[in-house]
Amino acid sequence: MENQKTQFPKVIIIGGGFGGLQLAKKLKNSAVEILMLDRHNYHTFQPLLYQVATGSLDSDSIAFPLRKIFQNQKNFNFRVAEVKRINPDEQYVMTDIGNFEYDYLVLATGSETNFFGQKAIEHFSMPMKTIPEALNLRSLILQNFEDALNEKNPEKKKALMTFVVVGGGPTGVETAGALAELKNHVLIRDYPELDFHFMKIYLIEGTERVLEPFSKQASKKAKEFLQNMGVIVIEKALVTQYDGEKVIYNNTESIFTKGVIWSAGVKGALIEGLDKAPIVRGGRIKTNNYNLVEGYENVFAIGDLAYMETPDWPHGHPGVAQVAIQQGQQLANNLIRIINQEVPKAFDYFDKGSMATIGRNKAVVDLRFLKFQGFIAWLTWMFIHLLFLVGFKNKLITLINWIVTYFSHDRGSRVILHKFNRQTMTEDSIAK
Repeated sequence: MENQKTQFPKVIIIGGGFGGLQLAKKLKNSAVEILMLDRHNYHTFQPLLYQVATGSLDSDSIAFPLRKIFQNQKNFNFRVAEVKRINPDEQYVMTDIGNFEYDYLVLATGSETNFFGQKAIEHFSMPMKTIPEALNLRSLILQNFEDALNEKNPEKKKALMTFVVVGGGPTGVETAGALAELKNHVLIRDYPELDFHFMKIYLIEGTERVLEPFSKQASKKAKEFLQNMGVIVIEKALVTQYDGEKVIYNNTESIFTKGVIWSAGVKGALIEGLDKAPIVRGGRIKTNNYNLVEGYENVFAIGDLAYMETPDWPHGHPGVAQVAIQQGQQLANNLIRIINQEVPKAFDYFDKGSMATIGRNKAVVDLRFLKFQGFIAWLTWMFIHLLFLVGFKNKLITLINWIVTYFSHDRGSRVILHKFNRQTMTEDSIAK
């Protein structure tokens, strides 16, 4: 067991997302030893994953090495590791590279795609929570069109050129809008032999409106933007089956497609071992108002994984980056208070608003006292996302890519880096 003896309490942070990043940064120069564990050696800016999937950005633009972020922080260490289990009684975590002891443990593992137990849909559809998944989706999109060029059967050709986005939240809306822009400005020039009247983009949402957590004004405008771009929006519809060939929704309606993108829900990325911790809806761990996991004295959870009930948020906080950022910052202050035997302060989320982009000059922004849509909202969306990207180089490259795309209507990252193996996507290969 790796246990570097120091005079300071050891804090292990599992996850290098928004919450874990802010927590570790805030603890700089504090009397603690920090060890961060993550499966990847980089931080992913998840809000722009859909742009990697649709060719607007290269993956390097939204990834930044974790070691570089903390290279000047003396109380920080990092390991690429897969955490297998937590042993809270003996206060250590088990990983694929060994065991690590802790005095305080922070779970910042975020969320993963929720398929609601539908194994066939999980197998055949495309999630988009990580950079590898986004690159797989990009390969699938481009391969579909390469295959469509050679397909003689008109129905199969249509299926290859039809995409169904399931879930009308920000990710689904932004992905559908990006696909529509690909169709209208890029693919039609790349594949002049194809008849793009056959290309259909569907967005299926289970509730009464897309962007359901937003204002009705924003939802209405987002739907209008999408429809004007050629997206077929279907609301109050639940996808019940997908076998790699046909999507069935509301048990009776069907769409033939070779490309389903699943953004209909997420669940907490849980780690085994915390048997006392209450797990609530969405696979989230219940915490008190100080992000302390119920049933434990030195295990905390922040971000998408944490479920905290407050008077303003009786059903828990939304799974957005701002919650993770603010909880990470607050927990850092509280850990120092706890170590110094002072009273911690309860977390109070400040909702800065919500925003989503649908395409060129098209976005919706909901602030506390102001709601607006269109070009100004689009500029606001771009500014905020550039602001929170990690690394000056990433900000600059992303900005340049956006400027070039804006004036040229082109997207440079239409490269199939690896073949997506469609042959493995058969009913017989579902071993779950």
